[in-house]
Amino acid sequence: MVLKKDILAGKSKKNLFLFSFLVYFFLFNSSISQDNKEGAFTDLKILDKISSKNTLVKLKNGELITFKDLSIRSLKCKNSEFDDNPEITAYIQVKDLTDNNNDEVFVFNGWMFSSSPSITPFDHPVYDVWLVNCY
Repeated sequence: MVLKKDILAGKSKKNLFLFSFLVYFFLFNSSISQDNKEGAFTDLKILDKISSKNTLVKLKNGELITFKDLSIRSLKCKNSEFDDNPEITAYIQVKDLTDNNNDEVFVFNGWMFSSSPSITPFDHPVYDVWLVNCY
C-alpha cells in the first residue's frame, strides 16, 4: 500500500508540473501575439474628390492632425492574426473644420475596416478616407 501512495503522489506532482507548464506556455504565447497585433501608427489614404488626388497620411495613434479641412485622429489600430487574408481595423475620429456650428460633432467616429470600407462608410461631400495599414 505504501508504494501505491508514493506512485500516486509522483503522478500528481508530474501532472501539476505539466499543468503549470501548459498554463505558462499559453499565457506567454498570448502576450507575444497581443504585441504583434496592435500597432502604434495608422496609414490612411485620403481622396480629394474635387481634384482627384490621393494622399497617404501617416498618423501616430492618439495624435490629432489636420489635413486640409479635416481634423483626423486615430485612437487605436489592430492587425489580424491571419496572414493569408489580413484584416486591419482602426478606431478613427474625423471632424470637418469648415462647419463652425458643430465643433463637438464628428463627421466620422468609429471603427474602420480595410477589407470592407462599406461596413462603416466615411460619408463626406469632398473627401473619401480608406484605411491602408497599421504598424
